[in-house]
Amino acid sequence: MEILGVRIDEVTMEKAVENAKNFLEEEKFHMIFTPNPEMLMVAKNDAEFSNILNSSDMNIPDGNGIVWASKRLKKPLSERVAGFDFIHKIFEFGKNKPISFYFLGSKPGVAEKAAENIEKNFNGVTIVGSHDGYFSMEEEKEIIRKINKTNPDVLLVALGAPKQERFIYKYREKLNCKIAIGVGGCFDVISGNVKRAPKLFIKLKLEWLYRGLTDLKRLKRLTAIPKFVRAVNKSR
Repeated sequence: MEILGVRIDEVTMEKAVENAKNFLEEEKFHMIFTPNPEMLMVAKNDAEFSNILNSSDMNIPDGNGIVWASKRLKKPLSERVAGFDFIHKIFEFGKNKPISFYFLGSKPGVAEKAAENIEKNFNGVTIVGSHDGYFSMEEEKEIIRKINKTNPDVLLVALGAPKQERFIYKYREKLNCKIAIGVGGCFDVISGNVKRAPKLFIKLKLEWLYRGLTDLKRLKRLTAIPKFVRAVNKSR
């Protein structure tokens, strides 16, 4: 289906993971993005970013706002597929298999710590490298060289939206991996630097509110939500 001009794939968690497994069997590059209301509001006013999202191999409905919008538009999605949970399913699948991961993004030391925690919690997962997200445009080619040298199957990019999606799209023909996924702030949570919302907030579909209350930098970003609601209602 389409929400504000962006394709959202009608997948459950099970189907999304199945698609990723199929991508890993193919000898070509795949892009997986995790659109949420904030990203769709950026895409609404940025044709280039909208095109990037629509060029992916899979856009999972990451955000309860996306599921709400699908119902409002009379094309209900089955469920929210949280990006954080999705990549953990991929880690689980990758245990004791010839599937390797590379972590790119976040502040210095965060990706490295996140990688250590995943190796500790998912015995048998292979992580071949990590690099922080603090690099200049001039350094990008060297970053690509370092990634390709490790030959990962899955590249997780945590540069924040829309930067991470632009990066993946820009180097889609140069990256030597099978899947690249934009993972936002996942490394911060995996590393232990940021706590994920309590189960009650997740159950009540208020994870977005918890993030805003615990990280004042995100409060301004939450203003995208009422704008998203108005835009969806108008698009009907």
